This record gives sequence, C-alpha cells and structure tokens, in this order.
Amino acid sequence: MRPLAPVSNAARALLGIAFFVLFVAAWAIATHGGYVSPTFLASPLTMLQEGYDLLTKYDFHFDIGITIWRVVGGFTLAALVAVPLGILMGAYKPIEAFLEPFVSFARYLPASAFIPLLILWAGIGELQKLLVIFIGSVFQIILMVAVTVASTRRDLVEAALTLGARDRGILGRVLIPSSAPDIAEILRLVLGWAWTYVIVAELIGSSSGIGHMIIDSQALLATGQMIFGIIVIGIIGLISDYLFKAANRRLFPWSQI
Repeated sequence: MRPLAPVSNAARALLGIAFFVLFVAAWAIATHGGYVSPTFLASPLTMLQEGYDLLTKYDFHFDIGITIWRVVGGFTLAALVAVPLGILMGAYKPIEAFLEPFVSFARYLPASAFIPLLILWAGIGELQKLLVIFIGSVFQIILMVAVTVASTRRDLVEAALTLGARDRGILGRVLIPSSAPDIAEILRLVLGWAWTYVIVAELIGSSSGIGHMIIDSQALLATGQMIFGIIVIGIIGLISDYLFKAANRRLFPWSQI
C-alpha cells in the first residue's frame, strides 16, 4: 500500500466484502461462544430467524415502506427549499448577509428537540415525521450549498464576464453547472442524516415504521429483531448511496474529468 495510491474496482469490492465477513465472524464467535449473553446480543442466526418472522408474520415490509416514504418525502421537501436558497446565498453576498446568521444558528438546533413541539402542532401523523426530517436537513443543505457555490473558481466567472455574460448568465451557465456535482454529493451525504432523524421521530409517538418496531422489540428484549431493523436501515442506506453515486456520474460526467 502507498498513500493515495488507487485500487481497482475488483479489489475495492473484495476488501469491502472481507470487512463484513470478519465483522459477522467476530459477532458469531462472541454470541455462539458464550462470551455475550443472548439477552443482550442475539446471534446472527437468531437475528436472521427473527427477521424472517418479522417479514412473514408481522408485515415488517409495511414498516420498511412507510419509513422509506417518510425519508424520501421529508428529504425532498428540504432539498426543494434548501438548494435554491443555498445557490442564492452563495451567489449574492447581500442575500448571504441576510440569511447566513439565522441559518448558522438554526443548523445547531437538534431536530429531535422539536419533536414535542411538532407533536403539539401537527399531531403524531405523517406531517410530524416529515417536519422532523425537514428541520434536520434543510439548514445543513442551505449552508453547505452556499459554501460550494461561493467557492466556484473565479477564473470561470471572469471568463464569462469577458465574453459578455450578464448576472443571470453567470448564475445559470457558470455557477450552477460548476457546483452541481458537489451539490449532488451534499444531497447524498445529508440523505444519510435524514435516516437518523426519521428513526428518532418514529421512536416517539409512532404506530408504524422501523423505529416503532425497534422500540417495541426493546420492550420484549428481542435483540434479534432490533438488530435486524438496524441492519435493514443500513442495507437501504447502502443501496441509496450507490444509486446516488451512479446517478451523479451519469448526470454530471464533467465532474469525473
């Protein structure tokens, strides 16, 4: 190995799989070997059996679907609001001066702290879950997009001005295309945070979803079910992450140059 030396796609895949194999092996040794009580940590086989029961007997696929809907809905609302505001903040300094202090303040407010208020304002239905994800995501996206747009290479802007571009042309043909790959990467990262917010929202005042299943399983000391729910979240997140990367490569081929 050498610092920053690239590896082939095949080697990358094998190394990634190898870590999962070692992790499951250590988990199996700890549980089947009697080093950890099954009350506190179910074995991999027990987790798989209880996960199968969840899917076949308790309609866990419905909980998975409703959680995915909540993440996609809340995150999409946040992106629709945050991306245009972030672009405007990064492009125009007066807008940045107007919004940046509040956005910087709001992004430090934990979304979970709003759950009691949101239950009072919106009840315990779907709107409350969507708002938790929205609040947790929107301010992060705004600030990160603004920083990205503001960091556009000055020589690109100066070249556009030299060629006679006006303000709207600079925004639409220089700043946005230059920043679009990084904005897509920001959305990919914040989507991972959105999963944290939805599970927190489902742990309180919810009758469905993966988080609701996990908190119910805690009351029954069903650690296998809890672990299965957590692993399902990770698998869905991994799939969405790869889909995001593939979409970014297809939509923004110039970023690969």
